[in-house]
Amino acid sequence: MGLKKMIFIAEQQKVLIVDDTPENIYILTEILKDQCDVSVAINGEKALKIAAMDPSIDLILLDIMMPEMDGYEVFAKLKANPKTANIPVIFVTALTAVENEAKGLDLGAVDYITKPFNPALIRARVKNHLELKNYRDKLEEIVREKTNELMITRDVAIETLGSLAEYRHLETGYHIKRTMNYVRLLAEKLQDHPNYKAFLSDEMLEHLWKSAPLHDIGKVGVPDSILMKPGKLTPEEFAEMQKHTIYGRDALAASASKLGPNSFLKIAQEMAYTHHEKWDGSGYPQGLKGAEIPVSGRLMAVADVYDALITRRVYKPALSQHQTVDIIRNGSGTAFDPEIVKVFLQYKDHFHRIALDFADITDEG
Repeated sequence: MGLKKMIFIAEQQKVLIVDDTPENIYILTEILKDQCDVSVAINGEKALKIAAMDPSIDLILLDIMMPEMDGYEVFAKLKANPKTANIPVIFVTALTAVENEAKGLDLGAVDYITKPFNPALIRARVKNHLELKNYRDKLEEIVREKTNELMITRDVAIETLGSLAEYRHLETGYHIKRTMNYVRLLAEKLQDHPNYKAFLSDEMLEHLWKSAPLHDIGKVGVPDSILMKPGKLTPEEFAEMQKHTIYGRDALAASASKLGPNSFLKIAQEMAYTHHEKWDGSGYPQGLKGAEIPVSGRLMAVADVYDALITRRVYKPALSQHQTVDIIRNGSGTAFDPEIVKVFLQYKDHFHRIALDFADITDEG
C-alpha cells in the first residue's frame, strides 16, 4: 500500500489596513489580497476593536492623517493594550517630511511608507515584516517551551534535593508536598492583608512555593542517631538538632548569592534559617521576636508545626485534627504570628484536606 501524500497549506497571515479614505483602502486591498488575509477599518476606534479580536492581527498598515483619532493616537492605544502591544505597525501617509518619518519610527513603528503607493514596494515590505513576525512568534514559542522545560527541571531538582533529609525517616516522605501547599494556602489568603500585601506579591508567592521544599535541607547534617531517635532527645542532642537551621542556611548561601538578592533561593535560605523562630522570642537559632522574624519563616512555622502534629513521626503518634488546631490556636502570640494563626483557623479545613490528600502510607490521617 502506497503512502498518501499529505499537503499542508499554511494559514495566511492577517493584515489590518486602517485608512479613512475608501480609495486608499481599495488600492491597498488589491495590492495585498493575494498575499495575506486583509481586514479593513475606516477609523481608529474600529481599528482598535479589530486588532484586539481573536485570532490576532499579524501586521497593521496605519494611516496617520485621520479625523477624530489620528494614527499616532491609535498607535499609542495599541501599545498600551497588552493584547495588541506586539503587533508590528507600518505607518502609511502622504506626509514626506523627514521629521514625520522619524517621529513614527521613534514611536516604535517597524516601517513607514508614503502615498502615492508603489505596489511592488508595499508587497515587498509587507512580506518582509510578516516573515519577521512569523519568525519572532516561532522564536518566542521555542523560548517558552525551553523555559518551561527548565522550570520543570528546576522544580524536580528542588524537590529531590529537599527530599534528601526526608528519605532518612520515611514516615514523613510527603512532608514536603504538604508543607508546600500549606505555605501557599496561607500566603494566598494573606495577600490582601494590610500587614503582608506589600510583601506577598504574585512573584513572592511563587518564590515561597518553590522555596518550601528546602526548609529542612539542613537535616542532612544531623546524625541519624538523633534524627531517627524514637525517644526524647537529650539537651545535647536537641542542641545538635537545632543546628539543622544553620546547616540549611549555609548550604543555600553560596547558591543564593550567585542568583542575586531576589532569587527564590534567597527566600529558601531565609526560610531554612528562621522557621523555628517563635513570635515571643523563645525560638532558635537567633531568638528573633515578632516582626523581626521574616514572613517566610513565620509562614513555615505554622505549616511545619501543623504537619509535625497531625502526622505520625518516629518519636510520636499522629494527633487528631481537633488537637492539632487547638495547639496552633493556643500558640498564637507565643509561638506563632497571631495574624497568620487567624488565617489558619479560618482555613483549617483546607489544611486538613491537604494533609489527607498527601497522607503518608503509614499515617491514617
